[in-house]
Amino acid sequence: MPSTDRAPSGGRPELSGGRAGEAKPRRVETTPLATAVCIDVGSTFTKALHVDLTTGEVLGSASHPTTLPGRDGWTDVMEGYDACLAALAEQDERAATAEVLGCSSAGGGLRIAVVGNEELVTAEAGRRVALSSGGTVVDVVAAAEGARLDPAAAPDLVLLTGGTDGGNSEVLLRAARELVSDGWRGPVVVAGNTAAREEIDVILAGVPHVHADNVMPRIGVLAPDGARAAIREAFLAHVIGGKQLSGRPEFTGMVRGATPDVVLTGAEVLARAVAEQAPDRRTGVVVVDIGGATTDVHSVVEPDPESAGREVVATTPVTRTVEGDLGMRWSAVTTVEAAGLADLAEAARRRQETPGYLPDSDAEREIDEAIARAAALTALQRHAGRARVVVSPEGKVVERTGTDLREATLLVGSGGVLRHGGRGVAERVLGGLDTRDGWQLPERAAVVVDRDYVLAAVGLLAGVRPEAAYRLARRLAVGTEG
Repeated sequence: MPSTDRAPSGGRPELSGGRAGEAKPRRVETTPLATAVCIDVGSTFTKALHVDLTTGEVLGSASHPTTLPGRDGWTDVMEGYDACLAALAEQDERAATAEVLGCSSAGGGLRIAVVGNEELVTAEAGRRVALSSGGTVVDVVAAAEGARLDPAAAPDLVLLTGGTDGGNSEVLLRAARELVSDGWRGPVVVAGNTAAREEIDVILAGVPHVHADNVMPRIGVLAPDGARAAIREAFLAHVIGGKQLSGRPEFTGMVRGATPDVVLTGAEVLARAVAEQAPDRRTGVVVVDIGGATTDVHSVVEPDPESAGREVVATTPVTRTVEGDLGMRWSAVTTVEAAGLADLAEAARRRQETPGYLPDSDAEREIDEAIARAAALTALQRHAGRARVVVSPEGKVVERTGTDLREATLLVGSGGVLRHGGRGVAERVLGGLDTRDGWQLPERAAVVVDRDYVLAAVGLLAGVRPEAAYRLARRLAVGTEG
């Protein structure tokens, strides 16, 4: 039998070699005092939040290096978890017996290669879906143009797309055959022409794979939910355990998804909370996470109605982009180059050579903030794109690229430079964005900093305690994140 299960839209598909027999997290007891610990196991730091499930109140927070050098190499990632849990229990003893929900970007997170038909159609649709699923897209292959998967990209998972439902399946089938002939044996999420499923099963026999709804069932329609759920399950079944980040079964038992995917879910809940506070006007949420190596932008905004029907690959309300050349340390040099800040080139080089550097003076902190502002602004510009007037057969029309963020009402900043910065750092780094030259950036958004890693906790709680997730999100929406 082919090693595959088929997943309905929004379902929980499982691939061969999945999670059967793994330790499962404890269920939260429905009592007035029930609490949960939400853990984000990052590549550098593990962050934890203890949350009251009745009120949404933050009862405690903690962070600790994920791994530390030891006598026999790096320690188990669960040692950072142990330290956080002990710290939370000191703040409130209920943390010691609370349910634990986790997400992880340790070990490089989730690396996805997208294989589609044409670069500008199904491959682009797959790229957008992969990003919204919390992955870093390391390769995009346009099979119709003769491209093949690059082994040097070293993906954890392949997202195979191609063709509208009921359309030509030839390129999709050929791409599947090429994956096998090129030696790919990792997990595959198939989200292309549904008419080709049985043939795909034969081709990928012996390769762990799962079918999801077509990401582009017809031209102009993007349907990410089924593939996003399938990618999440593949991450849990194959990546978390396969990277051997921990020898303890509790790790695979508590992790619910890749951190970026969980944060994007948190942003969706936050956007709902913001919209319900202002039901009579258009709202939207943008999250900018400035990291050491990348700067991620998550947005939840309604697509511009002026663009409806004019795009081959439709935009969706939920969008995520990852800028791998923008960051505070490992990508500091390319950040200042992208922003044209030649005067910061030497300072950026020092930071890139010493990623663990912490500023030790006001002057150095100002440099860090300048690099952060460059990373945030450039990432937002790439995410949002521009608007310009062009002449078409219909006359003059507004052509837009990216995601229009002008009407966003809340801009959330994340990352160490913001969490540990001095008074006013959020406005200095994220405030007063330049919207000249057609950049579709937030024009009147309130700026807050997610100091307690609330969004990851909201995303983790959304599936099991939606009311608690909503109450926690509302605290961030009004700037009282605990």
